[in-house]
Amino acid sequence: MTRTLALVPIATAAFAASLFAAEPPAPSHLPTFTDITEQAGITFKHSFGDYELDNIVEGTGSGPCFFDYDGDGDLDIYLPNGRWTKGVSDNRGRPLIGKLQNALYRNNGDGTFTDVTAAAGVAGASYSYSASAADYDGDGDLDLYVSQYGPNQLFRNNGDGTFTDVTVAAGVVDERWSLSGVWLDYDDDGDLDLFVCNYLQYDEGAFRSFYAAAGYPGPLSYNGQPDTLFRNNGDGTFTDVTKEAGVYYEQGRGMSATAVDLNNDGRLDLYVANDAMENNLFVNKGGGKFVDEALQYGLAFGQNGQGVSSMGPAVGDIDRDGHLDILIPDMDYMSLLVYRDGVYEDQVTRSNVAVICGQYTGWGGVLFDYDNDGYLDAFISNGNAHHLYPENSVLMRNDGKGVFTDVAAGAGDFFRHKWSMRGTAYADIDDDGDLDLLVMELDGPVHLLRNDGGNTLNNWLKVDVRRADGKLPALGARVTVTAGGVERIDDVIAVRGYLANNDPRPNFGLGKLTKADRVTIRWPNGQSKELTDVPANQIVKVVPDAQ
Repeated sequence: MTRTLALVPIATAAFAASLFAAEPPAPSHLPTFTDITEQAGITFKHSFGDYELDNIVEGTGSGPCFFDYDGDGDLDIYLPNGRWTKGVSDNRGRPLIGKLQNALYRNNGDGTFTDVTAAAGVAGASYSYSASAADYDGDGDLDLYVSQYGPNQLFRNNGDGTFTDVTVAAGVVDERWSLSGVWLDYDDDGDLDLFVCNYLQYDEGAFRSFYAAAGYPGPLSYNGQPDTLFRNNGDGTFTDVTKEAGVYYEQGRGMSATAVDLNNDGRLDLYVANDAMENNLFVNKGGGKFVDEALQYGLAFGQNGQGVSSMGPAVGDIDRDGHLDILIPDMDYMSLLVYRDGVYEDQVTRSNVAVICGQYTGWGGVLFDYDNDGYLDAFISNGNAHHLYPENSVLMRNDGKGVFTDVAAGAGDFFRHKWSMRGTAYADIDDDGDLDLLVMELDGPVHLLRNDGGNTLNNWLKVDVRRADGKLPALGARVTVTAGGVERIDDVIAVRGYLANNDPRPNFGLGKLTKADRVTIRWPNGQSKELTDVPANQIVKVVPDAQ
């Protein structure tokens, strides 16, 4: 049996001053994005550790991480950076040695950020690509795992604004080229385990047989590498259980991964987007075992059976049928894998996504309801894979029937320029009810894009699902919001898209509805709670009932 929680709004936005028609608003009235990077005090500039882009290690880029490292309720920002690296970087880039590091920006709560990298001790030691945050030791604060070229790093949060490198002591020194780390409790023992997505074996430039116009050899010129699953032992250490858990895939070329309950059985599965080959769907069978069923589910290949250069999986219920779908940018037409009667169909053509994206090289994909009308829209960051040739970013609006329209031209000045983009993360940085974006350039600045108008055109509801102690997000929980006779679902998972760690609080657009009839939360341990008649335009913090 469940109980209704007494709700106290954490944040409230004003309702629209006037009522709109039932049809979606005209494009001229859609939200826009404002680049507030400079006024926010973020001065970080990404570097690939060299002066000329000449290999796949440098061209892969990095992605941003949102997480509340100091527990003050505001989302902070961690930005991985490249390094001059022996065997990767040209000798002409040696003046960059010792001058590049990752960055941690603390959210001041007033729209500005402060660089606290040195004080926190998280500058990083190697060429970095992504970071993911989770409380692996159960002490109530978020720790940080940084995926790198070479040994990765696990920074334990000391709870006082500083971190300690515990990689060796914890047993998570993966020395392969890692691109992302995903936290999940795969064995249902109450602590968070770590899945590390590894890419390929770079040969330090030995292979040079390629056409000069291509820039440098692509992924098929190198052998792949298996990913790694580390089981949390509950004592601050981890054990490599990759083979016994069933997730060993020797020749994978993992670009990014996510943990998501695709078959709605209450267990998190692992989806790995691989480069220039089939993808993996490791279905969680319980008992600590996975089976790769990507082919059976129709998720191994995209673009009607082709093996594509999959970047990172963006996840969301595009058609509101109660099953999560997957959007994967690549170097061609993208893949839009939508659930249909037990399998996934690639609807990249019928959705109009192929027409919009086919001219670009896609990297960072985001599925989010940017205008809160109740349907998931999409943002794609683009950039040439082998040269610093800039491309436009894409913003596509869902018409509610599974067809997307390119609305980038009217979405703000950022979209009128071209950039060499890589990873993108989303978050509600100002807690105003609409989702903002943080986009990383390759060898350039980041762009913090504030959503202006997404919280006034339509109503919204954000669900902040916490663990029993109330301190941190309950990673792996499922949230279902029922409003106007329609169910909207999402999982509390931060690692989605390309090299990105996002806001873990599901944000639901409600359109003109002023309340949700029901909000149902299912925690990873199976416990559930139902809230009824939940007013719109607030952040609802929910913890499980005491047992």
